[in-house]
Amino acid sequence: MVNPTLIASKEAHTFKRREHLPMRENSLWQIETGAVRTHTLTEDGTVIALGFWGLGDTVGQPLALIQPYAAECLMNVRVRAIQPKECDHLNQVLLSHLHQTQTLLRLRSGQIHQRLQQLLDWLADKFGHESEQGKLIQLRLTHQDIADTLGTTRVTVTLLLSQFEQQGRICWINQHLLSPRNLQLC
Repeated sequence: MVNPTLIASKEAHTFKRREHLPMRENSLWQIETGAVRTHTLTEDGTVIALGFWGLGDTVGQPLALIQPYAAECLMNVRVRAIQPKECDHLNQVLLSHLHQTQTLLRLRSGQIHQRLQQLLDWLADKFGHESEQGKLIQLRLTHQDIADTLGTTRVTVTLLLSQFEQQGRICWINQHLLSPRNLQLC
């Protein structure tokens, strides 16, 4: 059960990696630090990613007409509860959700190695930080998280990531993915 006091409070709230943000029909969460993945489940329990959100992004049940709808913390997250009417850029938030959901939906069809490359490129653009070696994606996504996003199996993702690493297209630094500066991901 969602604690109504928690969502009604204007204070920042902290959630740990893999915790879910409480959802209510009339409240949004604005992300101050960390990253969140929104998703839904099919009747057979298949996870379908709806978006990946970070600093300054807004998530919440009022932005989706889909049930179930969940927001899982991909790292420790600090968020602030806001009412939809307090969101002064609600149209832009809605467009962002629409565009991101369409992007992730598009990644669920086609050649799997190209889909993985496109996802990694997109994650590098959204969450990557420049380093001397390339773009460091500071999200700790599991192979299963990636598989869920692409609509494939964990085993396939593990095999492809190993191939990308052997080819020098990616490497790992402290459990974070690095896309080398002068190489493209497939």
